Amino acid sequence: MDDGTWSIGELARRAGVTVKTVRFYSDRGLLPEAARSSGGHRRYGPEALDRLRLIRSLRALDLPVPDVGRVLVRESALEDIVAGRLREVGSRLTALRWQEAALQSLRDCPAGERAERLRLIGAVTTPPSTTALARFWRRELPARLPARLRASIVDAAVPHPPADPTPAQVLVFARLHALVTDARPPVDHWRSPTGRTMCGRTDEEVRPAVLFEGLGEAFDLASAELRARRRPYGGDALDCFVAAHARTYGARDTPLFRQRLRVLLTVTADPVLDRYWALSGELSGPHEPTLGAAQEWLRAALDTERGLPEARLPGARV
Repeated sequence: MDDGTWSIGELARRAGVTVKTVRFYSDRGLLPEAARSSGGHRRYGPEALDRLRLIRSLRALDLPVPDVGRVLVRESALEDIVAGRLREVGSRLTALRWQEAALQSLRDCPAGERAERLRLIGAVTTPPSTTALARFWRRELPARLPARLRASIVDAAVPHPPADPTPAQVLVFARLHALVTDARPPVDHWRSPTGRTMCGRTDEEVRPAVLFEGLGEAFDLASAELRARRRPYGGDALDCFVAAHARTYGARDTPLFRQRLRVLLTVTADPVLDRYWALSGELSGPHEPTLGAAQEWLRAALDTERGLPEARLPGARV
């Protein structure tokens, strides 16, 4: 037909695709038909060729056919679809990088350690999930914390796995995951054996929300000192740290209180949490101090103070 339209075969030839491909998109309403021949055959105009080339470009980006249809109906949908595809591709790339680093870790380890390392790494999904770490902290934190404060603490305490990890980082995260998933009896860090805490306060009178609100500011100040590589010393960060504990117990910041606080921090030390912060620090790197590193700096700063009176704190718990 000499009317400026093409048969399905001619359109396929011009577009460099098969007739089956043209028919597939036509049957789904993605290609406009210019007319029908007297025999009922489809005829296509130049707009169908432009549309077919656009479809091929979108499909080359691995966009599903339904998403292609959305773009053809509303061009502005392309931005959201591309953003979504980028997230999916990024997630797949991260998973592949973690798999590669995990395989390298297994390849390079001594033969005697391979079975244990495989057990650790095999328990972690790729890309890794931090759900178990967040669950661990929700269990460790006192129940009386406001939801907003609890969420901010969990967010700060859970490290973000690197998108392009080294074999060592894969192993560190696997050990961290194993640490928080290994069963241990629930530990109530906020209840003393005698029901009374420092300064004679009962467990119910202690206000953990006040403590954590104040510790946030103290940790920020200590983190700045860590980034500057300053040794622990008495200053604004330590004063803020001590003041947060004093407000929690309804006490004043005195030399005797500081000595009691030093003892309290010693007797309430938790080896599981210490191990958590050590592994978290290995994962994050030295340039991003963890909450545990900030607290350790503040503890060391408190220990540097001299001339404090001796104080005993038997059975005290935070």
